[in-house]
Amino acid sequence: MHWQTSRFRIDLAGQPRVMGIVNVTPDSFSDGGRFHSTRAALAHCERLVAEGADILDLGAESSRPGSPAVPLDEELARLLPVLRGAVTLGVPVSVDTYKPEVMRECLALGADIVNDIWALRQPGAREAVAAHAACGVCLMHMHGEPATMQLAPMQGDAVPQVKAFLREQVLALRAAGVAAERIVVDPGIGFGKTVAQNFALLARQGELADGGPPLLVGWSRKSSLGQVTGLDVGERMVPSVAAALLAVERGARVVRVHDVRETVAALKVWGAARQEQ
Repeated sequence: MHWQTSRFRIDLAGQPRVMGIVNVTPDSFSDGGRFHSTRAALAHCERLVAEGADILDLGAESSRPGSPAVPLDEELARLLPVLRGAVTLGVPVSVDTYKPEVMRECLALGADIVNDIWALRQPGAREAVAAHAACGVCLMHMHGEPATMQLAPMQGDAVPQVKAFLREQVLALRAAGVAAERIVVDPGIGFGKTVAQNFALLARQGELADGGPPLLVGWSRKSSLGQVTGLDVGERMVPSVAAALLAVERGARVVRVHDVRETVAALKVWGAARQEQ
């Protein structure tokens, strides 16, 4: 099992991969804009790689519930200077965006992966990815949109709905000519779902992984962890690592995290135990 990206063919069959989050935004829910400047963001990229990140995920528009859209020019101004430095660090670089113009600019600068919370449903996005020869892509499930998704979360059993949605988007991308080995999918924890639905997606994650593309899962510091632990966002490292391990145990091949060093250490323990089975 591999994930083909622009510059790297990532092995997903062995140890799960850790994707380190780099928020180049002034309003991130998790880090309060600490890495908004280019210098701070690049230093953070270097630190995450040193801590063991297999992939860097750069985002210049917050997708927290209630967040407003960022104009195209502003997103590019935040993102491109950081991307130019990040692609020199020797690991795949993902760009978290739903705008086709940003996708094209970033891929031209050497980005390896497009990570889209809209699953390429914005006009021109699927075409932007399909036009590239080899970039990787992550298709995520989201109910509604960031500005309103938690005001009217999805209803009913989330697992079959998420599975059906992801299958539909994968088939559409395959029909556009994108090879299966370029595609991973993300159930979108917290994106228009209730706390119970999020934990159902974790408990029954095997249903999502069964027969489909590799799973990328992001539980890091999510509000559902705060709901069950009573911890503020800055105190959620331990539950975030626990959720990442549970996701891996249930078949996730990539975990998207803020706390790279701690997650990498926990996965080493998990891997050592598996070797003795």
